[in-house]
Amino acid sequence: MSEVKISAATRTEFGKGAARRIRREDKVPGVLYGHGSDPVHLTLPGHDLLMALRTPNVLIALDIDGKTNELAIPKSVQRDPLKGFLEHVDLLLVKRGEQVTVEIPVHTEGELAPGGNLLEHVLNALPVEAEATHIPESVTVSVEGLEAGASVLAKDIELPKGVTLAVEEDAVVLQVLAAQAEEAPEGEEAAEEEAAEA
Repeated sequence: MSEVKISAATRTEFGKGAARRIRREDKVPGVLYGHGSDPVHLTLPGHDLLMALRTPNVLIALDIDGKTNELAIPKSVQRDPLKGFLEHVDLLLVKRGEQVTVEIPVHTEGELAPGGNLLEHVLNALPVEAEATHIPESVTVSVEGLEAGASVLAKDIELPKGVTLAVEEDAVVLQVLAAQAEEAPEGEEAAEEEAAEA
């Protein structure tokens, strides 16, 4: 996984008013924490951060005030529910070689067995443990030919080298549900029969 370099500045103003001022300048307030150190309050460039967050579990190389360089991964991202812009981000400090627990998206490929079956994502993301600088962007699972009642367990998913499950092996990730035939309510059927007889 490649690193995304972002320049950040420490901030000393807090509260809603300060956060609004920061967002008006197309910047995002954030907090960097981890490794037992005191949280560092940051201001990050909005557009650069938005582009970086398009990659799940992106590794961010932070240049803070041009003095310190830190590696971090996004832990919590708050967006405006209506407009979608970034409101706040929590970043977790990581070190090279350190194992971290993250959730990676599960993608599927292939077609289910014929019959209008439905694929349910029980887990949209798979909890795994990986080295901080080698977090996979996602995992892909083949659902080719799976029939109703079939399920894919966490242990069935092939993970990249050095990545281990951080969830029970028997946890259901995907399952195939039988298509439900829609039945008309009894009252409607009776009304239709009466209309046909009239």
